Amino acid sequence: MKMAAGDQAIIGRRDALAAGFRDIVGREWVLDKEAELRPYECDGLTAYNALPLLVVLPETTQEVSLVLQFCQREGIKIVPRGSGTSLSGGALPLEDGIVLGTARMNRILHVDARNRTARVQPGVQNVRVTEAVKHLGLCYMPDPSSQAIATIGGNVSENSGGVHCLKYGVTSNHITGMEAVLLNGDIIHLGGDFLGGADREFDLTGAVIGSEGLLAIITEVTVRLVPQPATARVLSLGFRSVEDASLCVGAIIAHGVIPAGLEFMDRRIVDAVSSMLGEKHSPEVEALLLCELDGTRTEVDKLVEEVEAIAREIGVAELRISKTEEERAQIWLGRKSAFGAIGKISKDYYCTDGTIPRGKLPEILKRMEGLSKKHGLDYANCFHAGDGNLHPIIMFDAAKPGDLERAEAFGEDILKACVDLGGVLSGEHGVGVEKRDLMGYQFSNIDLAQQQRFKCAFDPDELLNPGKVFPTPCRCAEFGRMHVHNGKLRFPDVPRF
Repeated sequence: MKMAAGDQAIIGRRDALAAGFRDIVGREWVLDKEAELRPYECDGLTAYNALPLLVVLPETTQEVSLVLQFCQREGIKIVPRGSGTSLSGGALPLEDGIVLGTARMNRILHVDARNRTARVQPGVQNVRVTEAVKHLGLCYMPDPSSQAIATIGGNVSENSGGVHCLKYGVTSNHITGMEAVLLNGDIIHLGGDFLGGADREFDLTGAVIGSEGLLAIITEVTVRLVPQPATARVLSLGFRSVEDASLCVGAIIAHGVIPAGLEFMDRRIVDAVSSMLGEKHSPEVEALLLCELDGTRTEVDKLVEEVEAIAREIGVAELRISKTEEERAQIWLGRKSAFGAIGKISKDYYCTDGTIPRGKLPEILKRMEGLSKKHGLDYANCFHAGDGNLHPIIMFDAAKPGDLERAEAFGEDILKACVDLGGVLSGEHGVGVEKRDLMGYQFSNIDLAQQQRFKCAFDPDELLNPGKVFPTPCRCAEFGRMHVHNGKLRFPDVPRF
């Protein structure tokens, strides 16, 4: 079969670009075969996919700088990617762009025990940081459920949280500085190497954290380390209703107790996890709270007594309290296994995230019940109850026509309800492509334009992760910059809310 002239031109351009990138990073670190590109076609939001033009895997900051200079010269779009665990389509490729992967940039460069910091490359897995400093009595506290494979660079880009974010904060609370590369190849250093060494004027470190790859490519991160708690115990609190569990969340915080973690699992999640791990829970339990308390032994024992008393007053149906580290780890294993366990009860699932004020938990959970009936799909809940960060899991069958669209519509209604109740569209998953067309529901046109102006200051050629976050393309020339936009953004062909 004769190849069309257009296809020949695309292949010729791809081959020429691949040769240019190979001159920078080495032959084997530029992927161009379909079988090599296929693993990069999506991130954790598997409903959307597209094959990138090429995948480029630099090893050093200097190589990243040269790759970006080459992309700017050639007008090539860049999608940054860590390990691809994003659930919002943040690392979804563009068919006419490259994926710039940071997997080879995976070294812990320096540990400063005195100042309690570590300087790491973006491809280092989250859990490896704690493993590297555990012998010093230190740890890196942010712990998303995907921490075994999620990378620090990705955590910074999405401002990830985790089980311990209620007491210890999200990623932004644990970053003191970073090195990043701008589109033109300039290498910049933001913040400092110790707590208090942050930007003296504009907080550009804070701006890059959570920017989803729209501003720069992160090449080094200085993270804050904290002492490992002397003692930690977890209470597993089973309630007869979702309402009682929600009331307990508010009561614990109102009592002045700030748990290290306060997690919610509904009956569907409990059953799925129990089936996978062989655990047994009382049939009366409709919702489970996991409440971890840490500090000195005396402090923790006192807090355990207080939380137990609060739960009993509300009417706890099942109560387990860890006495050993092994028991604590076993209780948490259920929470860490929750999303994998959904495969036991659903062929496919779609997990979104939104955040609400804690006091609105009973109302949002009640609204979800009504939305489930409206859209004809079941759902499960497993989320960070202490800070109101929801992770509703919508169950569907992708093989059934219209099921994916119904799941998306269900997710859209949940996120709108979060905003209506005084919350926001995302707690830690980011906007990506999943929520970009809902940005106008939370932000005014003026708000969005100002955010786009900020992106244009970093990315005047509009090549860094285009098509993400903003419902309409950035037009840097329209914002008064001395830069002529020389091409129309090509958005991936994906469903939109």
